Amino acid sequence: MTHAAVADAVAALHAGAVIAYPTEAVWGLGCDPDNPAALERLLALKARNPAKGMILIAGSVAQIEAWLDGLDDGLRERLLASWPGPVTWLVPDNGRTHPLVKGQHDKVALRVSDHPLVKALTEAFGGPIISTSANRSGNEPMRSADAVRAEWQGEVVIVPGELGGRARPSVIRDVLTGDVLRA
Repeated sequence: MTHAAVADAVAALHAGAVIAYPTEAVWGLGCDPDNPAALERLLALKARNPAKGMILIAGSVAQIEAWLDGLDDGLRERLLASWPGPVTWLVPDNGRTHPLVKGQHDKVALRVSDHPLVKALTEAFGGPIISTSANRSGNEPMRSADAVRAEWQGEVVIVPGELGGRARPSVIRDVLTGDVLRA
């Protein structure tokens, strides 16, 4: 990861582009979660059903504080005990989330990552970005830069980097119930 690569990716995000970047276990596609045109482009590229929603990934809890407003202390503690790390929490939407990010749900998926590139990207961007696997819907998640280039070259900005060494994508849990939706 170079500072120039991060700066280029952040400029692309601010310009409404979709980026591909390594996460903890698989390559992800991301964009500015507050840019409706970028969200629509990402969904179209993946051929993803907008009703499914997408994950917001951040490099620190401070970057997602606006999405945590209204959570009681006990629920906040549940989140903070697992972050940073490979746990995505479904948190009640407090009105901050763009409809294309949460899809048909009344909750938003949030993760604070300890992946160094994710931390650098979100810090330089100034907040969380979208994180959805870098595969077209129905295909297997991508685990190599070569696969990402073969599929997405010319359609997205590819951020060089390495996966974080995890074998599986993040666990997804509901903060209200503690239920595991993806192990």
